[in-house]
Amino acid sequence: MKFQAASGTFFIRIAVAASVFLFGASWATAQQPERVKAMQIVKMYSTGTCPYCIRAKQILKSKGVDQIEEVRVDLDPSQRNVMAEITGRRTVPQIFIGGTHVGGHDDLVALDARGGLDPLLAGR
Repeated sequence: MKFQAASGTFFIRIAVAASVFLFGASWATAQQPERVKAMQIVKMYSTGTCPYCIRAKQILKSKGVDQIEEVRVDLDPSQRNVMAEITGRRTVPQIFIGGTHVGGHDDLVALDARGGLDPLLAGR
Protein backbone atom coordinates (compact mmCIF):
# COMPACT_ATOMS: atom_id res chain seq x y z
CA MET A 1 0.00 0.00 0.00
CA LYS A 2 1.41 3.38 -0.97
CA PHE A 3 0.42 6.65 0.75
CA GLN A 4 1.03 10.11 -0.64
CA ALA A 5 0.55 13.33 1.32
CA ALA A 6 -0.45 16.58 -0.29
CA SER A 7 2.48 18.30 1.38
CA GLY A 8 5.40 17.69 3.69
CA THR A 9 3.47 19.18 6.60
CA PHE A 10 1.70 15.86 7.11
CA PHE A 11 4.99 14.19 7.96
CA ILE A 12 5.98 17.03 10.27
CA ARG A 13 2.71 16.67 12.13
CA ILE A 14 3.27 12.93 12.50
CA ALA A 15 6.81 13.55 13.78
CA VAL A 16 5.58 16.10 16.32
CA ALA A 17 2.80 13.80 17.49
CA ALA A 18 5.27 10.94 17.86
CA SER A 19 7.66 13.17 19.81
CA VAL A 20 4.91 14.21 22.20
CA PHE A 21 3.91 10.57 22.64
CA LEU A 22 7.49 9.38 23.22
CA PHE A 23 8.97 12.28 25.16
CA GLY A 24 5.98 14.04 26.68
CA ALA A 25 5.05 17.68 26.14
CA SER A 26 7.89 19.04 28.28
CA TRP A 27 10.07 19.61 25.21
CA ALA A 28 7.53 22.13 23.93
CA THR A 29 7.96 24.32 26.99
CA ALA A 30 11.75 24.28 26.72
CA GLN A 31 11.55 27.26 24.36
CA GLN A 32 9.51 29.30 26.84
CA PRO A 33 11.32 31.88 29.01
CA GLU A 34 12.32 30.51 32.36
CA ARG A 35 9.85 31.52 35.01
CA VAL A 36 11.40 32.17 38.37
CA LYS A 37 9.61 30.39 41.20
CA ALA A 38 10.51 32.34 44.36
CA MET A 39 10.57 36.05 43.67
CA GLN A 40 12.49 38.81 45.32
CA ILE A 41 10.55 41.98 46.12
CA VAL A 42 10.59 44.32 43.13
CA LYS A 43 10.26 48.06 43.70
CA MET A 44 10.11 50.59 40.89
CA TYR A 45 10.07 54.38 40.98
CA SER A 46 8.04 55.45 37.96
CA THR A 47 5.50 57.78 36.41
CA GLY A 48 2.21 56.88 34.78
CA THR A 49 3.20 57.97 31.29
CA CYS A 50 6.87 56.96 31.09
CA PRO A 51 7.30 54.51 28.17
CA TYR A 52 10.49 53.08 29.69
CA CYS A 53 8.62 52.40 32.94
CA ILE A 54 5.86 50.63 31.05
CA ARG A 55 8.37 48.51 29.10
CA ALA A 56 10.34 47.65 32.26
CA LYS A 57 7.12 46.41 33.89
CA GLN A 58 6.39 44.29 30.80
CA ILE A 59 9.86 42.74 30.96
CA LEU A 60 9.51 41.95 34.65
CA LYS A 61 6.04 40.46 34.16
CA SER A 62 7.36 38.29 31.31
CA LYS A 63 9.84 36.90 33.84
CA GLY A 64 6.99 35.92 36.15
CA VAL A 65 6.98 38.92 38.48
CA ASP A 66 3.40 39.16 39.71
CA GLN A 67 3.70 42.19 41.94
CA ILE A 68 5.75 45.36 41.60
CA GLU A 69 5.82 47.85 44.44
CA GLU A 70 5.41 50.96 42.34
CA VAL A 71 6.29 54.40 43.71
CA ARG A 72 4.74 57.01 41.43
CA VAL A 73 6.90 60.12 41.57
CA ASP A 74 4.38 62.00 39.40
CA LEU A 75 1.73 61.54 42.08
CA ASP A 76 4.07 62.24 45.00
CA PRO A 77 6.89 64.54 43.84
CA SER A 78 8.68 64.31 47.20
CA GLN A 79 9.40 60.66 46.32
CA ARG A 80 11.61 61.83 43.43
CA ASN A 81 13.90 63.44 46.01
CA VAL A 82 13.92 60.23 48.05
CA MET A 83 14.72 58.27 44.88
CA ALA A 84 17.52 60.67 43.96
CA GLU A 85 19.07 60.41 47.42
CA ILE A 86 19.06 56.61 47.26
CA THR A 87 20.16 56.16 43.64
CA GLY A 88 21.94 59.38 42.70
CA ARG A 89 19.62 59.55 39.68
CA ARG A 90 16.56 61.66 38.95
CA THR A 91 15.20 59.73 35.94
CA VAL A 92 12.60 56.99 35.96
CA PRO A 93 12.30 54.12 36.09
CA GLN A 94 14.60 53.22 38.94
CA ILE A 95 14.29 49.52 39.71
CA PHE A 96 15.22 47.60 42.84
CA ILE A 97 15.16 43.81 43.06
CA GLY A 98 15.53 42.63 46.61
CA GLY A 99 18.11 44.98 48.08
CA THR A 100 19.89 45.53 44.76
CA HIS A 101 19.53 48.73 42.75
CA VAL A 102 19.35 47.54 39.15
CA GLY A 103 19.07 51.02 37.64
CA GLY A 104 16.79 52.07 34.81
CA HIS A 105 15.19 50.34 31.84
CA ASP A 106 18.43 50.06 29.84
CA ASP A 107 20.20 48.60 32.88
CA LEU A 108 17.40 46.04 33.28
CA VAL A 109 17.67 45.02 29.62
CA ALA A 110 21.47 44.73 29.86
CA LEU A 111 21.19 42.65 33.04
CA ASP A 112 18.76 40.30 31.31
CA ALA A 113 20.96 40.06 28.19
CA ARG A 114 23.96 38.91 30.22
CA GLY A 115 21.85 36.35 32.09
CA GLY A 116 21.74 38.10 35.45
CA LEU A 117 18.07 38.98 35.77
CA ASP A 118 16.62 35.53 36.45
CA PRO A 119 19.15 34.69 39.19
CA LEU A 120 18.64 38.11 40.81
CA LEU A 121 14.87 37.64 40.81
CA ALA A 122 15.34 34.18 42.35
CA GLY A 123 17.64 35.55 45.03
CA ARG A 124 20.69 33.65 43.79
